[in-house]
Amino acid sequence: MTSAENPVDRERLSAIVKAYDVRGIVGDALTEQSVEALAAAFVDEVGAAGGKVVVGHDMRDSSPGFAEAFARGATSRGADVVAIGLCSTDESYYASGILNAPAAMFTASHNPAAYNGIKFSRAGAQGISLDTGLAAIRDRAGDYLEQGVTPVEAPGSVQPLDVLADYAAYLRSLVDLTGIRPLKIVVDAGNGMGGLTVPAVLGTAAGLAELPLEIVPLYFELDGTFPNHEANPLEPANLVDLQKAVVEHGADLGLAFDGDADRCFVVDERGGAVTPSAVAAIVAVREIARVAALGETDINVIHNLITSRFVPETIEAAGAIPVRTRVGHSLIKDRMRETGAVFGGEHSAHYYFRDFWGADNGMLAAMHVLAEFGAQQGTLSELADRFTPYALSGEINSTVADVPAAYTRVVEAFTGRADFDELDGLTVLGTTAEDEPFWWFSVRPSNTEPLLRLNVEGADAATMAAVRDEVLALIRS
Repeated sequence: MTSAENPVDRERLSAIVKAYDVRGIVGDALTEQSVEALAAAFVDEVGAAGGKVVVGHDMRDSSPGFAEAFARGATSRGADVVAIGLCSTDESYYASGILNAPAAMFTASHNPAAYNGIKFSRAGAQGISLDTGLAAIRDRAGDYLEQGVTPVEAPGSVQPLDVLADYAAYLRSLVDLTGIRPLKIVVDAGNGMGGLTVPAVLGTAAGLAELPLEIVPLYFELDGTFPNHEANPLEPANLVDLQKAVVEHGADLGLAFDGDADRCFVVDERGGAVTPSAVAAIVAVREIARVAALGETDINVIHNLITSRFVPETIEAAGAIPVRTRVGHSLIKDRMRETGAVFGGEHSAHYYFRDFWGADNGMLAAMHVLAEFGAQQGTLSELADRFTPYALSGEINSTVADVPAAYTRVVEAFTGRADFDELDGLTVLGTTAEDEPFWWFSVRPSNTEPLLRLNVEGADAATMAAVRDEVLALIRS
C-alpha cells in the first residue's frame, strides 16, 4: 500500500463513507491510501476474487490516479480490473450490466473541484448503500488501513476496455430517434462527462449514423476545475448560460448535464426550465405504452414522494400502477428490482430504466423527451405545460439550530387540518373540501447537516405560495 504523509485512520475514513457512496475532499481522508483499502474491501465484500471488477473515472484531476490506486487494491485481493477509463457514471453502469461485473466509478458528481468520490455497484449495476454492503466495505477498509492489505497468492490483472461506442449503440437501440423532425439543441455539458457522451450518443463521434439533430455545444471541454460554472444543473444559477444560449440560437430546447452526466435537465425554447416531474411523466407514458404493446399487464412505475402529484396521476391514467418510495438512489434501484418496475423517476432528475439494469440514465431520459417532442409539431413549452398542471416550489433548504423543535412546530401547526405520512420525513396532505384547491408538502431532515428540506405543491401558484410561506415561517422561527 502506498504511504502518505498524513495516514488516514478509521475515523476519518468513516466520515467520507456516505449513505450511498464515498465522497470527500481530495487529500484529506480521500487519498490513494484510503482508495486502495476501499478497493480491497470492495473486492472482499462482493466476492470478486477470481472475477472482474469494472473501474471508470470522470475528468477530475485526481480521478485517474485514484482509479489506478483502486486497481492496485483490487488486484491485490485477486480481482481482474476492467479499466474503462474516462466515462460517465451511466456508462460505468452499462459496463457493469453488460459484463455482469461489480463496478467502481470515480466521481463527485456535481460537487466542486476539490471533491472526489466513488460510486459502487454490484454486478449488473445493482446499487450499494450503507444498509446493503457499504458499511461492511467501510469497516473492512478500516481494518486494512490499520493492518495493511494482505495480497492473495494469485493477484489479478488490469485490462483496458473502451465501451463508449457499444454504450452509445445500446442507448440508440432503446430509443429510436431516426424518424423525428429536425431539432436544434443546445447542450451544456458543464465541462463534465457529457462532453464525451453527447457527441457519441446524439452525434457521430462513436461511428453511429447521423441523427436529425443540430447540436450547439456549450462547455464540452473536459475540465475538472469547472471554469465556467459548477456542474450542478439543480441550482438555477448554473442553467443561466444554457437558457440564454437556447434563446440566442433559436433552438428548440436545451439539455444540461451534471458533472458525471448521469442526470439531465431540460430547458424549453423560451429558456424555461422543464421540471424533472414533467420529464418523469413524459417518459413514464412512453415506457408504459411500449411494454403494454408487448402484452405486459400489472405494469409498475416508481416515483419518489416529492415528485409532483401529476406523476402518479399520469401513471394511473396510462394504465399502470404508481409505486411511491422514499428518496434515495440505491433505495430506488432496489425497489426497481423488487417491483419489476419498467421506469422510475425522481424530483432530482434521476431516471431509472428496467432496460438499463434498473439503473439511472439521464441521457436515456433525454432521448425519450427528444423522441416524444420530435414526433409532434408544437413547442416544448406547450408539451411541458401539459405535464405541469400544478405549482411546485422546488426544494428549499433551511439551516436550523434545532431540527427536532422545528419539525415539532410544523406538526403542531397543521394538526387538525391535514393528514400526516412519515414514509420519509413528514408528508403533510391538506384535508381540503372538494371545491377547495389541494396542497401538500414534505419536510425531510438531512442525514448529514442541520437542515430541513421543504417541497410544496398546490393546485395553483397562490395556494402553493401560501402554504410554502407558512411552513417556512414555522421552520425558521
